[in-house]
Amino acid sequence: MSACGVKEEIVPAAKEVFEVSTAAGFLAAAVEESGGFISGEKEAGSGAAAHAYLYDNAVALIALAEAGALWHAFKIADALVFAQTHDRVFKDGRLRNAYTSGDPKSDSGRSITGGKITIRLPGFWKDGHWREDYYTVSTSAGNMAWVMMALCKAASVSDADKKTEYLNAAIKAADFILTLKSPEGGFTGGYEGWDEEQTKVSYKSTEHNLDLVAAFRIIADAVRNEDSKRAMEYESAAAHARAFVMSMYDKKLSCFYTGTEADGKSVSEGVIPLDSNTLAILALGKELTDTDNILSFIEERMSVGGGFDFSAGDLDGIWNEGTAQMAVCYNEAGKADKYENVMKYLVTQSRKDGSMPAADRDGVSTGFFVSGSDTPWEYHNIQSIGATGWYALAQLKINPLGRQTQNNEGQKD
Repeated sequence: MSACGVKEEIVPAAKEVFEVSTAAGFLAAAVEESGGFISGEKEAGSGAAAHAYLYDNAVALIALAEAGALWHAFKIADALVFAQTHDRVFKDGRLRNAYTSGDPKSDSGRSITGGKITIRLPGFWKDGHWREDYYTVSTSAGNMAWVMMALCKAASVSDADKKTEYLNAAIKAADFILTLKSPEGGFTGGYEGWDEEQTKVSYKSTEHNLDLVAAFRIIADAVRNEDSKRAMEYESAAAHARAFVMSMYDKKLSCFYTGTEADGKSVSEGVIPLDSNTLAILALGKELTDTDNILSFIEERMSVGGGFDFSAGDLDGIWNEGTAQMAVCYNEAGKADKYENVMKYLVTQSRKDGSMPAADRDGVSTGFFVSGSDTPWEYHNIQSIGATGWYALAQLKINPLGRQTQNNEGQKD
C-alpha cells in the first residue's frame, strides 16, 4: 500500500519473475510480502525474530534487478538507504550486519524516541530484557562492500532522482570503508560490539577484500563522469585491496587463504574457504592466470557429491550458496558441461517456491566460530536468502562482481 492507502501496481509480479528465474521469483514474492528487507526461515528452536541479513539482501537486490524485478529491487534499496540514515547511533555511512525483516519505515520496523526516528535492530525478549546478537549489531567490511555493489546496481536501473539517492548512499558506504584501510595492505574486517562500545577489528579477510576489489571498481565506474577525482580514489582503493588478496595466494597449492589472524599480519592457513577462491575468480576475472588450477584445487579438496563443502576440511556436507558460486565460476570460465552438472544438483535442492536451503543437511561445518562466541559456525538445511540469491544469479548466468567496463590485461602476480 502507498501512504494514501492506494495499492501499488507491481510490475512484473512475482509470478512473472518466477518464469525468468524460479529463485528470483521466490525473492520477489518475499519482497512483496515484507515490503522491504527479507529473511529466510528461523533455525529450529530459535527465539530470535526473523533476521534479515545485510549481505543476503544485497545479493537478493542484485539478482532481482538482473531478473528485471525493479520494483522489488528498489524496495530493498530503499530499506538500505533508510537503515543507513536512521541508525540509533552511527551517522558515518556504516550499516549493521542484520535488520528485522520487513519495511523499516513501518511502525514495526522503526522506533521513535524523543522525536527521533531510528531503525529497529533484531533481537528477542529473555528474562524480561531485550537481547541483541553480537554479530547482528556489528559491521562487516565485506557486507558493506555488497551494499555498495547493490546500491550501484539499483542506481544503474533507476530514474535520475533515485539514481542520485542510491549512488550517494553507496558513496557514504564506500567512504566509511576507506577508514578501514590498513597501511600494511588491504582493509580490516570492520567493527564489532554494541553501539558506542564497538571496537575496530584488526584481522583482514581475503573474502572481504575481494568483495571490496569489485565494489570499489564498480562505484568508480559509477561516479567517473561526475567526479573523476573520487573515481581515481576508489580505483586506488580497489588496487590496495587486490594487492592484499594476491598476498594470500599460495602458488604451490593454487588457492587463496582465508586472510590473516587477529594481529592483521600472520597468514591464517588452518581453514581454506571455498568463497575465498570462487570470489577471486569472479572479482579478478582475466587478471588471474591460474583459474583452471584454482578450480582443480576446489574440485579435489571440496567436492561432495554434486556440490561443494564450505571449506577444504571434513567434507561433511554441501554448502549450497558456495556451490551456486561455483556454477557462476564455471559459466565465466566457459566450462558449460560443469556448469550444467552443478545446476542439475542445485535443481534437486530447490523447493517448489523457488527457494534454496543453506546446506543439503543440518550441521555442515565451516571450521570457524560464530563471531563473539565459542559456538561453531554451521549451515543447516533451512531456507536461505543468500543461497537463493546466488542460485538466481547462477540461473541468470550473472557474475555480480564483474564490472561493466573492464580494462584488464591479464596481469601476472
